[in-house]
Amino acid sequence: MKLATYQDGSRDGQLVVVSRDLRTAHFASGIATRLQQVLDDWGFLSPQLEDLSRQLNQGRARHAFAFDPAQCLAPLPRCGQWVRTRAYRAQLAQVWPERDTPPEQALGLPWMEPGSSDGFTGPLAELAVTAIDDEVDFGAQWAVITGDLPRGASPEQALDGVRLLALVNDWTLRGPEAEERLLGGGRVLSCPATAFSPVALTPDELGEDWRAGVLHGTLQVQLNGKALGPCQTQEGLMWHMGQLLAHLARHRPVRAGTVLGSGPVADGLGRGAACLADLRLQVAASSTIDPPGWLQYGDTVRVEMKARDGSPLFGAIEQTVVELS
Repeated sequence: MKLATYQDGSRDGQLVVVSRDLRTAHFASGIATRLQQVLDDWGFLSPQLEDLSRQLNQGRARHAFAFDPAQCLAPLPRCGQWVRTRAYRAQLAQVWPERDTPPEQALGLPWMEPGSSDGFTGPLAELAVTAIDDEVDFGAQWAVITGDLPRGASPEQALDGVRLLALVNDWTLRGPEAEERLLGGGRVLSCPATAFSPVALTPDELGEDWRAGVLHGTLQVQLNGKALGPCQTQEGLMWHMGQLLAHLARHRPVRAGTVLGSGPVADGLGRGAACLADLRLQVAASSTIDPPGWLQYGDTVRVEMKARDGSPLFGAIEQTVVELS
């Protein structure tokens, strides 16, 4: 099934079930009003939502309406835990920029850091920044949303706890990021609110494109209508989501509604880029021309993934950088 959250003036919005082709939707209020409710009681509530989803896809839902991504908040507008990781080996070069390759100890354990989870943004939300010289960058990636996981969960147990997948645009201000790294702490001021695709979907919606904790597909990234992709989400991964979630649960339980991001897709094939930092590294390594600059006011980033037959999966994230008024 595919789930979204409509704006209703509240922080958590209104849960809706969305058809497979993203054309129609139906409020889930007779079952649950918020996605967190469903994640907390998945065994009881998800079968009811699946039944509503079947009716919607068969054209039998009596109160269906046209689905409008412009009405969407993030599928899970806020959560107890949002964790960034860098599952792609090529991305580790950004953590240790002074090295040609990551240190060996970095290749044995996943790199993770907590992010701000008190307020995600929807797929069409503008990014308002106070200073464009803060070096604004996007970060196109995918993420999983979990149910409860026990402390010490195995990778197999962790995969069983994956409830939903979504696309993510994780903004970064590269100037403040460099300053924070010099202080030796985590990134806080350099990370504006994270945006999510209009729809989150259950793994079974992906069929064979969700295998052993890996999303298989082509992430399409556009900047001002010009393609920067494609990036293959299954290439260049050092760890699958089961391993990453097991690492997260190593010393404590993971609660339902935890969101874990893959980090910007960096397949290592050099055919596309999911963030400007990667694109700049690619250009610097293969060309004598100056690397591209950072984002400017008015620039628009679009992130999308489609099924093999060209049908929509998550819907598109499309955001414009604007000056904070």
